[in-house]
Amino acid sequence: MEILSKNQRLYWKSVQLFTAGLLSVWFLVSFGAGIIFRQFLDQYFIGGAPLGFWFAQQGAIYVFLIIIIIYCLGMNYLEKKYGLDNQ
Repeated sequence: MEILSKNQRLYWKSVQLFTAGLLSVWFLVSFGAGIIFRQFLDQYFIGGAPLGFWFAQQGAIYVFLIIIIIYCLGMNYLEKKYGLDNQ
């Protein structure tokens, strides 16, 4: 069993919190905006379509792509911050 250093434990905790935050955003956008809050959002329109429908069909995909970019940038930042980028 490998013992993790304090720096590695802090890194792992940061990764877990970062990932949980991004997954929460993804859930709120895809499930929340597309299903739960759809009726409220449908009173607004984007591109001629009701906003709730737009989130369910296209918006969640766009947000997911943005989340992927943020995840890549955030992981690079965390690896540099905790000195694990050269292993």
